[in-house]
Amino acid sequence: MRQSGILDLPRPEDFVRFASDFGQRFLVTIDAEEEFDWSKPFERTGHGLAHVPRLAKFQQFCEGFGVTPLWLVDHPVAGDPRAAEALGPAVREGRADIGIQLHPWVSPPHVEELNVHNSFAGNLPPEVERAKIRALRNLVEQAFGAPPLVYRAGRYGVGPATAPILGECSIAIDSSVRSRFDYSSHGGPNFRDHPVIPWWIDRTRGLMELPLTTVFWGPLRGQGHWLYPALWRVPRLRGLLARTGLLERIPLTPEGINADEALRGIDIALDDGLPVLVFSFHSPSLRPGNTPYVRDEDDLDRLYDWWRKVFAYLQQRGVRPTGVQELMRAAQV
Repeated sequence: MRQSGILDLPRPEDFVRFASDFGQRFLVTIDAEEEFDWSKPFERTGHGLAHVPRLAKFQQFCEGFGVTPLWLVDHPVAGDPRAAEALGPAVREGRADIGIQLHPWVSPPHVEELNVHNSFAGNLPPEVERAKIRALRNLVEQAFGAPPLVYRAGRYGVGPATAPILGECSIAIDSSVRSRFDYSSHGGPNFRDHPVIPWWIDRTRGLMELPLTTVFWGPLRGQGHWLYPALWRVPRLRGLLARTGLLERIPLTPEGINADEALRGIDIALDDGLPVLVFSFHSPSLRPGNTPYVRDEDDLDRLYDWWRKVFAYLQQRGVRPTGVQELMRAAQV
């Protein structure tokens, strides 16, 4: 069996085949992380955790729709007892799934220089990346009483050593690939050509890639994979194409994407036969003032309304939620 890295493009035979009765499903993922100013340099301290008690409300909200959310927890959140209080019972009872999200600048051991390059964990020396992932994995298992099975690199920063490290740490799913996005200008990975369909990174170990869902919409969507990057330096033209309905890039997130856009994205993903739609957002958005997307209580109400509309539409389209265990069982090795 071939063993590859997360940054390698999969071959057709690497794509995951799900059980025939699995159908098309969706998964809600939350990057549960500390509050910090995204526009300022990275710091090891000075972040906030005031939103952590609000994790419980979103958990209960999801349960009301029969949704099992996947919380991808980073070190500061895992170390806050309020997080275990908010989510621990749901995790232990199977009403929530738990995973890890590595922000290297706030995750021990603190041995690397603080800079943009090192904010992508995959750029670190393998022994440092390994030590950080292991420490975070152990902390999350201790805090929530369940072993994390899913990993997402903060800033989507996987590297050539990430896959074997995840295998060593008994991680079954990586969800770091943000298909159709390119972070190479900042020293991060380029996912422009990566597919949105899950694939086996290492079939022997059972390590799966579950990419975040992003689609192109509009008459020019077939050319989106090369046209959108070509317009990166001309944002006004990209905006014009989106406003005129010719080409729009739609990630499935309430952050920066309105509900109508999300429903269009869902339609494209389902019509393309995508087996799993992966939604995501950042937990600090659950409290006003922490992110550019939720500045006040009205914005927070709109975030919850976004999810209500999305959940209702998915139900209308016959798309059921899934959880990590069900997803792994349905994946046919």
